[in-house]
Amino acid sequence: MGFDPWDAAFVADPYPAYRELREQGRALWWEATGQWLVPHYADVSALLRDRRLGRTYLHRFSHEEFGREAPPPGHEPFHVLNDNGLLDLEDPAHARVRRLVSKAFTPRTVEQLAPAVDRLAGELVGQLLADGGGDLLTVVAEPLPVAVIAELLGVPEADRALLRPWSADICGMYELRPDEETARRAVRASVEFSAYLRELIAERRKEPGEDLISGLIAAHDDEGRLSEQEMISTCVLLLNAGHEATVNTTVNGWWALFRHPEQLASLDSEKLSTVVDELMRYDTPLQLFERWVLDDIRIGDTLIPRGAEVALLFGSANRDPARFDRPDALDLVRDDNPHLSFGAGIHYCLGAPLARRELTASFGALLADGVPPLKLVREPRWRDGYVIRGLDELLVEF
Repeated sequence: MGFDPWDAAFVADPYPAYRELREQGRALWWEATGQWLVPHYADVSALLRDRRLGRTYLHRFSHEEFGREAPPPGHEPFHVLNDNGLLDLEDPAHARVRRLVSKAFTPRTVEQLAPAVDRLAGELVGQLLADGGGDLLTVVAEPLPVAVIAELLGVPEADRALLRPWSADICGMYELRPDEETARRAVRASVEFSAYLRELIAERRKEPGEDLISGLIAAHDDEGRLSEQEMISTCVLLLNAGHEATVNTTVNGWWALFRHPEQLASLDSEKLSTVVDELMRYDTPLQLFERWVLDDIRIGDTLIPRGAEVALLFGSANRDPARFDRPDALDLVRDDNPHLSFGAGIHYCLGAPLARRELTASFGALLADGVPPLKLVREPRWRDGYVIRGLDELLVEF
């Protein structure tokens, strides 16, 4: 099996290995992490919606009942932060928190941010242009979503430099088999970020504003309000999920365009939403998503018992020829494109509309009239890590 997330050659191009996996079966045991790999689109899509699987099992079982060891006590700050966010909650807690968050984080909220998103994208591209080029990752791709999320949450401009390092350290725990140093950094970032948000929430309780934190404080229904921990975890999730996908789709997308100059030359800037969706499908920013098996399930001829873990391979599903015509081809006018990059089911990404808005603004600013074409300076290197797929840098010039 060519599936090897710790091999640099695999990380650079995992798609041939995915092809092999799909040919070998629908559920494949992988000893290295004790997981079942699920590589086919139909199965991944169905399992994302199947309530016999969950992001957690603690709403139904103790660690002992489920046959799993509890995390080390020293990791508790990370798990408290992570486990109270929408991504890792299951019903009924998930439904309650999502309903309350949705009261504050509405389509209107995203629409009101649109002018700020467009302005920020234009300013960042203007800086890149003034410099004659540079690292697209650090000059445009990273600052845009971090600034937008900070604007959304009401984080003062002077504090915004703190957000990206905190997020990067926390997201290190989502890789396969994170080591103790990764865990240590994640715990420290969890403690610092939580303390920062606790102070910000206290300020907004005294003086509410137009920001999302004020909206989360005010959100309520017949079942009550969000707890402080749920608000903190929601804000951290919005930053982590809300910018990792956007950052990596931007740089991975441009790297794909540079490798397909005929597609770049024919790109229709009037149809950027179609372009963005195809770039997210073609080189998926989140390659793998894990689920616990809460009740026995059967995938094809394989019975997977309660207590097992499945790894849903988004990157493979998005290249499955059973669902996509010419899946290994980059097709910027692909209309039939139900990619799974934002997930599906109850955990479908709440921030997907905002991510799409940021991406169309970023690509639109770089492709605008009067902006010279971008040119690659040198071939980039893929960042260490497999689950969250991105480049170390993307050096460009005009």
